[in-house]
Amino acid sequence: MSDPELPDVSHMAYSAPQLPDMHESLPVLSVRGLSVDFPTDDGVVHAVDDLSFDLYQGETLGIVGESGSGKSVTSMAILGLLPKTAVVTGEVEFGGMNLVGAGTKTIRPIRGDRIAMVFQDALASLNPVFTVGSQIAEAIKVHHDMPKDTLHDRVIELLDIVGIPQPRDRANQYPHEYSGGMRQRAMIAMAIANDPEVLIADEPTTALDVTIQAQILDVFERIQDRTRSAIVLITHDLGVVAGVAERVMVMYAGRQVERGSVDEVFYNPRHPYTRGLLASLPRLDRRYENERLYRITGQPPSLIFLPTGCAFHPRCPYADLTGICVNKRPELQDVGAGQQSACHFASTLDDRERVDR
Repeated sequence: MSDPELPDVSHMAYSAPQLPDMHESLPVLSVRGLSVDFPTDDGVVHAVDDLSFDLYQGETLGIVGESGSGKSVTSMAILGLLPKTAVVTGEVEFGGMNLVGAGTKTIRPIRGDRIAMVFQDALASLNPVFTVGSQIAEAIKVHHDMPKDTLHDRVIELLDIVGIPQPRDRANQYPHEYSGGMRQRAMIAMAIANDPEVLIADEPTTALDVTIQAQILDVFERIQDRTRSAIVLITHDLGVVAGVAERVMVMYAGRQVERGSVDEVFYNPRHPYTRGLLASLPRLDRRYENERLYRITGQPPSLIFLPTGCAFHPRCPYADLTGICVNKRPELQDVGAGQQSACHFASTLDDRERVDR
């Protein structure tokens, strides 16, 4: 099989914003060596392994990868929402404190106020027995004292900001009376109720049609223009990342395998897994009459019994299966222009011969 053709991302619906000047400010959120393990009867699940990244004011960081790569666990670990059985190590520095291991009294005033999260399943996250307006109001009252009339006006304002039509009437409706897109907007309204410094969005456009997806992404852009919030966008949709994020981090089997600016990673991927993800995208400028979409062979590994060396080597068409790829785990290395890749052959991928696994 020939080398998969990387997609021309220039046809995507959005164009990535310009990267902010990272040298003029300190990160709002700094993650260092974050690891998350879940002990089970079958062994320890290594859900996140030695993850590090910085997040700056006003930027959007996209985190992508297959299901089970550790994206959502990372977000839950940042907010301290994992079950007590989880073993979390490393540092999550925010506001001069380390959130890893911080007690409930320390992290509760931050969660939902200074760091907020938009969960993946809006219908499951909203309480069916309370009106949407009352649930948004509760998110505000937990952190701030506000007169009843002012609070009501704030709820109406938030619903209007996220594009809910007739917000004054809709505030008195229940979640089941909202469409899927409107429920997602309501979740976003709840998350931004206190103008958080960091907004984590976990698969915010999943199961929504492309028109609603575009509207949701427009809401995020308007929120960011208004509040200068830093956004962590967790998604499997590379088109979404191409449109709204400045930087992207690719995860595989709990580890980051590539990171850098969206332009660098999308136009010049230096990790075989990233190349496979991009090659799997359908292209609008290509016909597939007698041809299937490219796919990465095999399945993601068990997070209990990870392969030796590089976790991707059993599926990698560029791997040296008798040498370094099997015996040594690759670390992130600079490959130019702020881009990093955890591949032993990152700088010579184009010169290597592919072998189908």
